[in-house]
Amino acid sequence: MDIKKIAMVGAGSMGGMMSLLFAELGTEVVVYDPSEENVKALMKKAKDTGLEHQLSSEKDYESLCKALPSPKVFVFSLPHGSVGDKTVESLKPFLKSGDFIFDASNEYYASTERRQKVCEPLGVNFIGSGVSGGYQSARHGPSMSPGGNKEAVEKMLPFLRKAAAKDSQGRPCVAWMGEGGAGHYVKMVHNGIEQGMMSALCETWGIMTQCLGMKYEEIAEVFEEWDTKGELIKNFLVSIGSDICRTKDPKDSSYVLDRVKDKVVQDVDETEGTGTWTIEEGSRLHVSIPTITAAHMFRLSSADAAQRIHVHKSLEGHIKVGKINVPNKTAFIEDLRKATYAAFLMAFVQGLDLLEHINQEKKWNLDFSSIISIWRGGCIIQSDHISDLLSKVYEHHQHIHGNLLTVHEVGHELLKCYPSLKNVVLKAVEADAHVPSLSASLSYFRYSGDVNLPTQFMEAELDYFGNHMFDLKGAGAGKPVTGTHHFEWHPARGIKEEHR
Repeated sequence: MDIKKIAMVGAGSMGGMMSLLFAELGTEVVVYDPSEENVKALMKKAKDTGLEHQLSSEKDYESLCKALPSPKVFVFSLPHGSVGDKTVESLKPFLKSGDFIFDASNEYYASTERRQKVCEPLGVNFIGSGVSGGYQSARHGPSMSPGGNKEAVEKMLPFLRKAAAKDSQGRPCVAWMGEGGAGHYVKMVHNGIEQGMMSALCETWGIMTQCLGMKYEEIAEVFEEWDTKGELIKNFLVSIGSDICRTKDPKDSSYVLDRVKDKVVQDVDETEGTGTWTIEEGSRLHVSIPTITAAHMFRLSSADAAQRIHVHKSLEGHIKVGKINVPNKTAFIEDLRKATYAAFLMAFVQGLDLLEHINQEKKWNLDFSSIISIWRGGCIIQSDHISDLLSKVYEHHQHIHGNLLTVHEVGHELLKCYPSLKNVVLKAVEADAHVPSLSASLSYFRYSGDVNLPTQFMEAELDYFGNHMFDLKGAGAGKPVTGTHHFEWHPARGIKEEHR
């Protein structure tokens, strides 16, 4: 399908940048956004970049639809939630069989599937796609994860491949993920992994600044070195971390980072829902994702700065981050690198485990090699060494049905980092430094492979007061289902019996 003209519904930071990208690639873009301010800002950017002849705007859905050739192609870039439903309902009177809606919003996968069911009787192709990389990648080429009817996605793929980011070998970072809401689910998990990685890196940065007394420029040099070789080579978050540490305001030459308050509010103000949904899905599908969960809880606590101030006063300031004294600073920084990498890799392991469970539930037949391939460029979790490692794993173990820690190559990769991760967490805890995701990663790695957990005692207590049953030691691993044995630890008695 040769797509020469599209409608962009939503001209905020992502929608606006995608509009300019499509325009630069030769596609005419008609924009609709109820915010005149957003439209004016976009048109100014188009004029500044010589793309004004490729962009136009309409003020209502009817005129927007009349401006498009058949089949009509709409790209959504909207806030998650009811806005998408209202937009589909508003467009319905003007839609015809064969039209396409490409929802590039950060949307909940179940909402996508609901809208697909609304559009299906009309013959309208509703494709839900993750678009990753932030507004910068939206402008020069994002990673995309479209999901929905395979035939419909394949018709759009030539258009999407032109706009998608390209990996180091020039391959477009876009592929059909699966039926239904698979595309948005993959993007949700991407963002969950992202939260785990961001937390681990900020914890490492905190140790460097607060515990080791390192200056921003020194940290920038360390991050720059990490990004050029070893397991963190070409890692997007490490790369921009170097830039962030170096950036100064041209007005007064002060570090911009010094002005940034320690509040991450995107989850609490609900502008970002993917992290919350990832945690909910982990709980619903009974998948252990502690690196990601700890990161999310850290963000939630950070958001309420006023409450933290009250707690600080209540504790009379007794909990303070202290210094870490190490005999060999260079060696400890290498431990920090390996610890950061280990947490990054475990965030991937946990996210992919979640995808494996939803794949079993939904029968999406997810192609995990394709998922790794679209994360090689244009996205926040881009990390070349991790992608190389996981690509080889999926190439050599094509029928993995479980946690990647069961794969020798992954387990032993983490074993190499285990002493460093353990050393970093021990020293950080001793100094009262904040390492929720690093410490959660350490615990996860230890208990995931232990065959004699203290949860034996927990199971006994559950049976004691709840008659929850248990399995017997020596009876084999069995499945995660209710046990077959119960012991009357303390028989239930009536009031009179209890006082005899």
